[in-house]
Amino acid sequence: MSYFKFEDKNIYYEETGCGKPLLLLHGNTASSNMFAAVAGGYAQDHRVILMDFLGHGQSDRLDKFPADLWFYEAEQVIAFLKEKRYGKVDIIGTSGGALTAINVALEAPELVGKIIADSFEGEVPLKAFTDSVVEDREASKNDPDARMFYYYMHGDDWETIVDLDTQAIVEHDKTIGKFFHKPLSSLSVPILMTGSKTDEFICTVDPDYFETTYGDMIRKIGHGQMHLFETGRHPAMLSNEVEFMAVCKAFLEI
Repeated sequence: MSYFKFEDKNIYYEETGCGKPLLLLHGNTASSNMFAAVAGGYAQDHRVILMDFLGHGQSDRLDKFPADLWFYEAEQVIAFLKEKRYGKVDIIGTSGGALTAINVALEAPELVGKIIADSFEGEVPLKAFTDSVVEDREASKNDPDARMFYYYMHGDDWETIVDLDTQAIVEHDKTIGKFFHKPLSSLSVPILMTGSKTDEFICTVDPDYFETTYGDMIRKIGHGQMHLFETGRHPAMLSNEVEFMAVCKAFLEI
């Protein structure tokens, strides 16, 4: 097991494969275990790096998740990349990890090659999600499949982690309300945004949500690409595993 120190706490990471570094960032209530089935495919062409954000998976725990969670996670990534000196690293972030990836690219573009941001809300929280997150998370804790997922991600203390994440989402929505500290127009690295048109967390609100939201973001950035899958659950990276990998590899090799 490998660990990196951040604020006197241990962040778990692992590496596999060889080639240009590719960092995979997990989403909320998840850990690097979510990539267990797909990391090997990317490792055929890349040096794949996985990490667990503080409070998740095999990393040290936190008493509270900060409201500005996705920026705090970006700070962890930036410190990690600076210490490891990989050079420019390509990043795939999915769900909450996509928000973190964009924050990394905005704050430290010198560390980033390209980013792929998958299945995320956009610049601001989706009210339909945040308004019901407490109720939805309580229901998920009683769902056998969700409980199994949480346990596989974190172990015995999964319920505490889910609760801390829920509290951070609620506090962020009330006190901050935006995911990025810098304007999107300052994003200089190439970006690909992906998602599934049938994503159960987002597209049930508006079937054109990704197309509209990503399109607005790309216009503000001034560059970027979008790829939407016709079917698939949340996140697209896993529910469209084979096609997603092909799309990403093509983008990273341009």
